[in-house]
Amino acid sequence: MTASKASTTWAPRWRSCAHEPRDKEINVKICKLLCSVASLGLSLPLLAQDDVAPSDWSWYGDLKLRVDHVQDLAGRDDVERNRSRFRFGAHRMFDDLEFGIALEGALGSDANRDNRRNNDNERSDALNLDELYLRWNLAENTSLLVGRSAMPLSLTPMLWDSDLRPIGASVSHSIATGDFDRLALTAGYFAGTHLYDDESRIAALQVGWFLREGSDFGGDIQLAWLDFSELDQLTLNGLARTNRRAGALLLSEYNIVDLQAGLHTTVASWPLALRADVARNTGADDHNEAGRFTAVLGDKLQPMGWEYGFAAQRIQRDAAMAAFNEDDWWFHSFAKGHMLWVGYGIDEIWNTQFSMFRENRDGISEDVDRFILELNARW
Repeated sequence: MTASKASTTWAPRWRSCAHEPRDKEINVKICKLLCSVASLGLSLPLLAQDDVAPSDWSWYGDLKLRVDHVQDLAGRDDVERNRSRFRFGAHRMFDDLEFGIALEGALGSDANRDNRRNNDNERSDALNLDELYLRWNLAENTSLLVGRSAMPLSLTPMLWDSDLRPIGASVSHSIATGDFDRLALTAGYFAGTHLYDDESRIAALQVGWFLREGSDFGGDIQLAWLDFSELDQLTLNGLARTNRRAGALLLSEYNIVDLQAGLHTTVASWPLALRADVARNTGADDHNEAGRFTAVLGDKLQPMGWEYGFAAQRIQRDAAMAAFNEDDWWFHSFAKGHMLWVGYGIDEIWNTQFSMFRENRDGISEDVDRFILELNARW
């Protein structure tokens, strides 16, 4: 992409949320629901100070406002849209038992019918349950998690989208191997709960060794195994995307072994994090390898903190289950590409980030470019 081409084709603008009367009616309802949830999110912590002891409930949430532009797609027009997401929840400890619940609302300038075509993992317009879980602390370093929550394994975007919320059960255990070192083990079984009544099941296991946690210099090594099954309904609805298939039948099984190595240090008082991730799908005879590298300098979550990042990844066609990895990348497999971003922490709550992607699908000569501008809040 030349500079002159970028200047004439990249011109994001806010558009109406309504493409036709039915969309308008749906979006107006969701707008009202989002406003209600947002008002509840702002008022509940204040009410809790008067009615409930602050130590009883902990309130949390996040807000994401995004402008998204994708260009040079083969056989179709550029994609230009605006999306927003709001999550609000609370959790409370009852002796050794933690209870958590959260709601999620989303509103976009595109319609839900566009999500399949745009390789999205979540609906553009929605109001749904984000989390509902119980965590039982069986011992000082052992816990059992049951319900709907974030994936308890530590996975990179190459294999898993952190916005997804599977339903299942998992157990986590850690063993101290020094003052700042530990071994960690997590195992679980989950329902994928993707779009369109997905019936997928995921068995997962991960073991990791973490060295000098909390210090200026340290690292980790993590080995994971992911077994995806019951993928017929998911594939029938087109969520297998670039994975090889014959009609609604996948040509490979998805039993993925993943190895990560991470390093954190400081450079001239700036935090630096490096991570390498390689994966192999043992359920496929070929086209089954993937790799990713990231480097992050700085921290946008700190007030007035800058963050600069680079990521490069290559995913062969059946190396990852393309329904579940990160949808910030346009292609979920059968492609290679890189990402650059810069972020800035406005204060303790607000931060912003601008990201640029360049991806190339196997067999297609022209690159696809994506630009994302975000405003984020967390509390």
